[in-house]
Amino acid sequence: MAAGKYVVVQTAPAVRAALGEEFGMKIGTPVTGKMVAALRRLGYKKVFDTDFAADLTIMEEATELLTRIKHDSALPMITSCSPGWVNYAEYYYGDQLSHLSSCKSPHEMMGAILKSYYAEKIGVDPKDIFVVSIMPCSCKKFEKNRPEMENNGLRDVDAVLTTRELGRVIRRSGILFDRLPDEDFDTDLVHDATGAGVIFGVTGGVMEAALRTAYFVLTGKEREGVEFHEVRGFENIREAKFDLAGNKIKVAVTSGMRGAKVLLDQIREGKSPYTFIEIMGCPGGCVNGGGQPYVRDVFLPNEDADIMETYIQKRASALYSEDQRSVLRQSHNNPQIQALYTEFLGKPNSHKAHELLHTTYNPNRKRFD
Repeated sequence: MAAGKYVVVQTAPAVRAALGEEFGMKIGTPVTGKMVAALRRLGYKKVFDTDFAADLTIMEEATELLTRIKHDSALPMITSCSPGWVNYAEYYYGDQLSHLSSCKSPHEMMGAILKSYYAEKIGVDPKDIFVVSIMPCSCKKFEKNRPEMENNGLRDVDAVLTTRELGRVIRRSGILFDRLPDEDFDTDLVHDATGAGVIFGVTGGVMEAALRTAYFVLTGKEREGVEFHEVRGFENIREAKFDLAGNKIKVAVTSGMRGAKVLLDQIREGKSPYTFIEIMGCPGGCVNGGGQPYVRDVFLPNEDADIMETYIQKRASALYSEDQRSVLRQSHNNPQIQALYTEFLGKPNSHKAHELLHTTYNPNRKRFD
């Protein structure tokens, strides 16, 4: 650990759905409690859940979407939490960057909040907080180095480890993962997370989480039946239509650059019929990220014969199951998110929120520079 530093760690939702595979567990086995226990034994001062920041992302992103709809500005809006997709857009579609949401990804938002609001609350100099992110995505290493990902001269996130790298660290430390007790994330200030934050890890999850909150903001009531099954699935491009308090919107979801190219070409040609688009860089979403455990018969001999066709669905099911078990399933109902706005940010898309939680894009950026 960094000498003299207050070293904390956060974990993305997709990590808990796959880390067990590094220790011989079946695909789709949720290992949240053991993962937290392992990280504590590795010496981190605090273990946080990036799902909290996923809820925060939804508050900012849903508000941004509704503002764009109101002013008919730069529609369709496209999600921005997948750094591989964002870099692709900068490199190949630099003339269309106004369509990307300005929201940082959840782990970058979390880092920014830990080094501002959280540091102030616990009385620690932000310069002394060292934030480590455990991510399913190797592109997060590139993302943390983007010059935009800092505030007051401090990087939002200081280090990134992938799920596979965490597995190696746990083994090399002599920790017997399968014998660990189940422990909970640290509970102070930035702990609470809803089911909406959990499903960020699967394709369609960001879209669904945003729709849950957008529906409430527009109607003043919760939607009967919280789930938006229309945006779930693994087809190349999925689309759906919704009527949100008289606002008729058409949405599209894709993962992988094959579908992204189709959707971006439509926008470039002025033919896009959509209001909101979710794009993730990896097919299936973060559960199939480049930093996740490898899936091959030689590594997973105890799996079913059709594992190569079903492993993404099994990891996704682990996240959907956690969402279903959650007491709170809409980001706007997270009490600690509400407190964050009341005590610090003011309101979604406020000036302070933009300083800490939003970013800009560069059409001249090199690929993974």
